[in-house]
Amino acid sequence: MDTQELQKLKNKYDIIGNDAALNHALETAVAVAPTDLTVLVSGESGVGKETIPQIIHQFSRRKNGKYLAVNCGAIPEGTINAELFGHEKGAFTGAIGERKGYFEEANGGTLFLDEIGELPKETQAMLLRVLQSGEYIKVGSSKVEKTDVRIVAATNVNLYTAVQQGRFREDLYYRLNAARITMPSLRERKDDIYLLFRKFTSDFAQRFGLRKVSLSIDAISLLKNYRWPGNIRQLKNVAETVTALESKPATSESERIELGAAEMAKFIPDEKDTLLPQIASPSGGSMNEEDKRVLVKAILDLKGEVDALSARIGELESGAHPARLDRPSDDDAEWQEQSEDLSIKKTTGDLIERALEKHAGNVKAAAAELGISERTIYRKLAKEKAK
Repeated sequence: MDTQELQKLKNKYDIIGNDAALNHALETAVAVAPTDLTVLVSGESGVGKETIPQIIHQFSRRKNGKYLAVNCGAIPEGTINAELFGHEKGAFTGAIGERKGYFEEANGGTLFLDEIGELPKETQAMLLRVLQSGEYIKVGSSKVEKTDVRIVAATNVNLYTAVQQGRFREDLYYRLNAARITMPSLRERKDDIYLLFRKFTSDFAQRFGLRKVSLSIDAISLLKNYRWPGNIRQLKNVAETVTALESKPATSESERIELGAAEMAKFIPDEKDTLLPQIASPSGGSMNEEDKRVLVKAILDLKGEVDALSARIGELESGAHPARLDRPSDDDAEWQEQSEDLSIKKTTGDLIERALEKHAGNVKAAAAELGISERTIYRKLAKEKAK
């Protein structure tokens, strides 16, 4: 492929980067697509292996057929055979009717088997038969079925090591390995890291009306020198988290905010074996757009409250009282005068404590009087309790 064709391919599949190993993987995918060779895509988790089978399908003679992606590691061992090959009515408890498997559904198309190394040995034997003859038998049946499916498999483990350890069939390994494509890790694509970061922060900022984030030279160097064990998926989460926490609402699309190394260091783990926290849903999957909007709004609201509280502390430090505190009632005038001689940190705590005493522990009333949120008071109380 020439440079123009390669860039067109990247644009179509939203692929960012100019790394030579990445380009080789994409070119290989296009080259093997017209054939019916079984392809094994290898690479660490989070490097974008799922893009390769999509490209292979689109450039193959099967592009008008179905494309199905199956995560083998997410299907329980007891049901994976039925999921892949289908089952007859009454084949097992809960099999109230006949069900088509993925091999039947994808007939004439492409089937992507992700995390192929997680397949049980029994299923490996059944998969080998399909690859060799196109034949399979549904669970609970004795009838041999036929299918014409192109298989693309992916793994983030070393299958050859798994073969040596007896966890993966050697004959299946060589059958899957007819054509191999290796996706490089993010730490092997250092020059692509900042390109990806800018893409992710730009998309996130545009989605939530925030300023785009750019980095200083030192911050870019910090980003490049981190090992990124979670690869692109981890970098995307970092970029979105940085944008949510460090950016501000934008008034125009051209507005940006630049962060230095010291600011970025807060988002990079100190220990090599520590993964960054990822924005995830309670179930462990990726957050949907609505959940992200709620989270970003909560973060921005919290930032506003912190800024407001900081402003109040600044006013106290300069000797001026905030608007709501410079008109004390007769009941609280005395303790407010006494608080002026204390440190700012202690003053803030005392203000909250006295307000709670005045309102008999009513957090809502105390927050309303001080002009701060109830969450700020609860955080203060939790911190005092932890001491």
